Amino acid sequence: GYHMVGYFSKEKSCMEEYNLACILTLPCYQRRGYGKFLIAFAYELSRREGRVGTPERPLSDLGQVSFRSYWTRVLLEQLRTVRGDVSIKEVSDATMIRPQDIVDTLQSLGMIKYWKGTHLIHADPKSVQEHLAKIPLQAMIDVDPTCLHWQPLQTQPQRKRP
Repeated sequence: GYHMVGYFSKEKSCMEEYNLACILTLPCYQRRGYGKFLIAFAYELSRREGRVGTPERPLSDLGQVSFRSYWTRVLLEQLRTVRGDVSIKEVSDATMIRPQDIVDTLQSLGMIKYWKGTHLIHADPKSVQEHLAKIPLQAMIDVDPTCLHWQPLQTQPQRKRP
């Protein structure tokens, strides 16, 4: 039968970029990939909304580790398919990960440089492959977008902040 392994909460209408307010994996199901599945699920909802997202702050220590691990895997997979230069905005649009989270994650991997007032992704295929090789081979529970029957809340268009 079915078992509850965890949950997450999401605000229906959030003026911030938060795509996840709270996440919990029950202790007996931790370290089995369910937390990353819930994170991936939240980002798939962001994709449906057409909004880049980030978790609500502050993150717990375990939350920081979980999100950094998820972002690292997703960003490296994205950069593995890239040929030539790519901007942070392009990576953000492809992954729905907030640009600052991309910058922070790639800085921790030594794959981003700051030059003349802008961040530049420095991800040659060899370094991407080396970082991917360091990620533990753990069975990932993928989100199948075709199985998601959900429509985002229709709200008034948001005004751009100055």
